[in-house]
Amino acid sequence: MPKQDPAVQHPLDGLKMEGKTGVNKIQLLKYLFRSEKASTPEICKDIGLSMPTVLKLLSELTDAGWIEKKGPGISFGGRRPDLVGLVAKSFFVLCIDIELFMAHIAVFDNTLSLQGNKVSIPYILPKNRKDLDSVLAYAQKLIASANIPANKLIGVCISLPGLVNTDTGESFSYLIDNNDQRTLAEYCRAFFDVPVCIQNDVKAAALGELRCGKAKGKKNVLVLLMDWGVGLGIIMDGDVRIGTSGFSGEIGHIPFEDNGALCYCGKHGCLETVASGIALARMAKAGIGSGQISILNELSNKEIDKIEPRLIVEAANKGDLYAIKLLSNIGSSMGKGISTLIQIFNPELVILEGRIAAARQYITIPMLQAINTYCMTQIREKAQIVSSELGEFANLLGCAVKNIDNFFETALQV
Repeated sequence: MPKQDPAVQHPLDGLKMEGKTGVNKIQLLKYLFRSEKASTPEICKDIGLSMPTVLKLLSELTDAGWIEKKGPGISFGGRRPDLVGLVAKSFFVLCIDIELFMAHIAVFDNTLSLQGNKVSIPYILPKNRKDLDSVLAYAQKLIASANIPANKLIGVCISLPGLVNTDTGESFSYLIDNNDQRTLAEYCRAFFDVPVCIQNDVKAAALGELRCGKAKGKKNVLVLLMDWGVGLGIIMDGDVRIGTSGFSGEIGHIPFEDNGALCYCGKHGCLETVASGIALARMAKAGIGSGQISILNELSNKEIDKIEPRLIVEAANKGDLYAIKLLSNIGSSMGKGISTLIQIFNPELVILEGRIAAARQYITIPMLQAINTYCMTQIREKAQIVSSELGEFANLLGCAVKNIDNFFETALQV
């Protein structure tokens, strides 16, 4: 992607030159992004401006092509109020979700509408940055093919597993280059010449669920990622919590078994060694290798090394008893692990994400049994366990939300 011409106007440049009025306009646009649509009285109440001021701002933003009417709202007596919201395709964000063995790329506009199709490419996540360039180059081509004006791409957000500090743009688990002093965010910015933010995959999923999924409108939710690894997104009082260094939610590495298997983090008996996709695949391969009868043989074309969580879930959904037993064991272990978190956070909802979560009842039933065993009745009865409906889009939508939030926050700081 070519470098942007310094003369190319940023979408909010004109507003930033209007002083206090411009700040109020940006604040109003930010509010409409988060609320999707709102009436004039709601805007006055929530952003603390008078009715005449808000009406003037709305009129000018409408004339400038930023906002439009979105139909009538609910009447509480009298005429139904007009709702306003952002005009679609005012600007765009590029989102990249990097998994251990796959990368997903998508473009969204300012209303979180997907532009074109999500693209998924095989990619083995390395510890260093050597092979990242291929994913970034593919993303450049996707932006070019979408014919997005240079001044309307406002940012890039990348989610990936492991320890990630969003504030500094650093990854401490993957894509590290000790010979390059730049952070991962700075390295990626050289490809796109727009702001780049990095965030942990589970926190991205939590943000996606909070804005577009089953956590929408909820205050206290746990988002449990059950994929190759295990992670936790924490929503408290309506916000995603990231912790002091951005490392909250690393439940995969809490002690679970005394003298358990060695985890890649260097410790023994971590929850991830018994309740992750890696553990599930390891146990399945061991069983098949020792002669266990299962349709996993057929699904993997008798190539044991090809057995992975998706195949095991597929086998379970076809009634394979061995696959069901494996998933039940994983669910029981995860239920015991999550019961501690339910006791601590007292959530109203626990959302299951990831490949293993796709097993649904084969995971949720044994998980609920374990939660019933290890949680106090008064706490567990308020926590509903559900599977995500966003699937692979949870992380990408979380990246889009983070990107646009950063866009408005940066504009307000200038």
